[in-house]
Amino acid sequence: MSSHHPRRLARFLLLLTAIMTMLALAGCGTTADVPDDGKLKVAVTFDALKEFTQTVGGDKVDVYTLIPDGTEPHEFQPTTKTIKRLGQSQLFVYNGLGMEPWASKVVDAAKNTSLHTVNASQGITPIKLTDEEEVHEHGDYDPHIWLSLINAQQEVRNIADALSEADPANKGYYQQNAENYNRQLQALQDEYAAKFKKAPRKDFVTGHAAFAYLCRDFGLTQQSVESVFSSGEPSARQLARLADYCRAHNVKTIFVEDMVSPETSETLAREVGARVETIHTMENSEDGKSYLDRMRDNLEKIYQSSLT
Repeated sequence: MSSHHPRRLARFLLLLTAIMTMLALAGCGTTADVPDDGKLKVAVTFDALKEFTQTVGGDKVDVYTLIPDGTEPHEFQPTTKTIKRLGQSQLFVYNGLGMEPWASKVVDAAKNTSLHTVNASQGITPIKLTDEEEVHEHGDYDPHIWLSLINAQQEVRNIADALSEADPANKGYYQQNAENYNRQLQALQDEYAAKFKKAPRKDFVTGHAAFAYLCRDFGLTQQSVESVFSSGEPSARQLARLADYCRAHNVKTIFVEDMVSPETSETLAREVGARVETIHTMENSEDGKSYLDRMRDNLEKIYQSSLT
């Protein structure tokens, strides 16, 4: 970690300090908040992984989300509660690819020798980041793998294997649930692959560049107001360039994500005469909508925007 990455160093030191403080406090907590109902206790980092785990685990698991709803996962800092929860879990599912840079330190801090951990990105071909500052800040890869129906199936397989390992007696049940769910994910993939193949345009404009894997699946291109990590406001030059792009390509829809401030997208839309549509990133739960429902909603909106 060299001195010319001061932001990354500062964040690392902040995280380290927070974890040392938590370690000091972790001994003081009680363990009253986990029911002893005989089910496998699984901690996951955010909403999409919760749903994958819940679908595969069915009534054999209790699933807890570590990153509270309403929190942008890229900005989450673990607390003593995070450590305590891992201390009480048998399985920890995280996304990987730099999405949870705190994961290994918090696992160490939990000192739970019976905790299985699963990096849900195993076996997925990652997309390399090209922006130098983002690489310094977040690592080499784009972590938004769950926004791809193809990658989601691999994550589901990884979770099913981890559940089977942690609870071998129910292996058949987990594997069957994973197969059934993956059939639904693949059916949605096939349906939209056929639609996008015939779509007159193959690009869309979004608030932050979270959809590279979805684009890879369907042969699409995203143009975005903000970077992969939706950090910082775009410069006036970036915005002007995007406005020119929208005019030149007759873009009529600007997408905005539920967790990102819509102001910049709304300004851009006004300037080029487009409308703003919300798109889901599945990092937080939304009105009880399932992953499949939200993914279909995303794909249908992107598809409709390709017809204009």
